[in-house]
Amino acid sequence: MKKNLMSILILALLVVNIVLTAIMMFSVTGAMKSTTALVGDIAAVLALELDLGGADSNRPSMEDTVVYDIADVLTTNLKDDGSGTVHYAAVAVSLQLDSKHEDYKKYGSEEAMAAKDSIIRAAIIEVISSHTLAEFQTDTDGIRNEILAKLQKTYQSDFIFDVVFSDVKAY
Repeated sequence: MKKNLMSILILALLVVNIVLTAIMMFSVTGAMKSTTALVGDIAAVLALELDLGGADSNRPSMEDTVVYDIADVLTTNLKDDGSGTVHYAAVAVSLQLDSKHEDYKKYGSEEAMAAKDSIIRAAIIEVISSHTLAEFQTDTDGIRNEILAKLQKTYQSDFIFDVVFSDVKAY
């Protein structure tokens, strides 16, 4: 009789253990889902790349890339650095466009880009002229990224994915 009573007690504890484990799994799974969603939202706000494919994994292929060259070299005054000397920057700019992007048909064709050429030039000149000669010479990547962000904000689209300086002179 004692053996049967011990077996029943062990069986009851086993069932309680299984029930408590199931309850714990369901509560942890719910918390994990909300934590994962929170981390995803924070990463989206900070624009972090979570894939391990590398930094350029979301760039279009070369066959999907269309280059729009600004026809003339853009020359503009640079911000005064306090020396009293007027400095200039002359830049040849090209924009790289994603031909597979949904907004490319609306904004990215040669005719559409040519129609907005003055807006594009104004955005580029505005960003470049807000920097001093020293900033321009040391941080051209940062300036290119600022131009890219301004153009993407202007178009409210990211079909323009890169800005390239092919000829840079600052004096």
